[in-house]
Amino acid sequence: MSVPPVSASAPGKVILLGEHAVVYGRPAIAVPVWQTIATANVQAGSPGSGCVIVAHDLEVTIRLRQSGDDQPLALVTRLALAELGIAGEPDWHVDLHSTIPIAGGLGSGAALSTALVRALFAQAGRQVEPETVSRIVYASECIYHGTPSGIDNTVVAYGAPIWFVRGQPPESFTPPSPFTLAIADSGIRSPTKETVGDVRRAWEAQPARYEALFDAITALAYAGRRAVAAGEFTALGLLMDENQAILEQLGVSSTPLERLISAARDAGALGAKLSGGGRGGNIIALVKEERQATVEQALLAAGAARVIVTTIGALA
Repeated sequence: MSVPPVSASAPGKVILLGEHAVVYGRPAIAVPVWQTIATANVQAGSPGSGCVIVAHDLEVTIRLRQSGDDQPLALVTRLALAELGIAGEPDWHVDLHSTIPIAGGLGSGAALSTALVRALFAQAGRQVEPETVSRIVYASECIYHGTPSGIDNTVVAYGAPIWFVRGQPPESFTPPSPFTLAIADSGIRSPTKETVGDVRRAWEAQPARYEALFDAITALAYAGRRAVAAGEFTALGLLMDENQAILEQLGVSSTPLERLISAARDAGALGAKLSGGGRGGNIIALVKEERQATVEQALLAAGAARVIVTTIGALA
């Protein structure tokens, strides 16, 4: 009788407030999106086959013995095996699948790596703590994004809303009152590495201006934390709008994103902004239940490739 594969999954994510500034040590709030996930299945391969990883959505097959550490999934696998104390290369076959859009600001790379790490530990019969997963996955984020803050790997590994400051332990939390986000995919790929690099070059050229913008985002993040804790979602929506205005000043917005943001606001969203690196990818809109369908329809009419609706803090 064949042994069924072990399986693990990880969610996508969006940043509620604070992207880009978070790279410079400012706080940010991020939340998981369980409506879109990455899944890893691991089972024993044939003797001598080594460790083979098939990332179906990327159309990539990785043979560990032939892949260098510049391949993110190979690097994560080696780090996980080292953490497990497994010498050599086990004969394991890994299948990776994901419903998370690539280069869309939803943390697709972090989710694939997180699911992979969890499945490798499960195959070895070991439990793994979120902080260990996050630490391992961060190494792959450096390949994907250049100088990542660490927020993607953290929120995906914890699978819960987090308050994040680079270099500090993350604070996970459960909102006392649930709130709903409509996430609209612009259909435009948005490699975070490019926008982060552009902002860094602009910061180096005009440090005082950009530090002031990052400080303004910091104030919004703290105000957003208070608003979420108090269930003041009208206020949270206004803070999202203010955050978007600053992101436009940072040069990471775009006409297609602003078209979606305007459509959401006009349809009754409490607030809307881009989420992630920007220029493409996704926007998020804070919506009341009674306006959810209207906002979703408006986003699709404005050109969204698809809309995902997620409720943060809802009971399972």
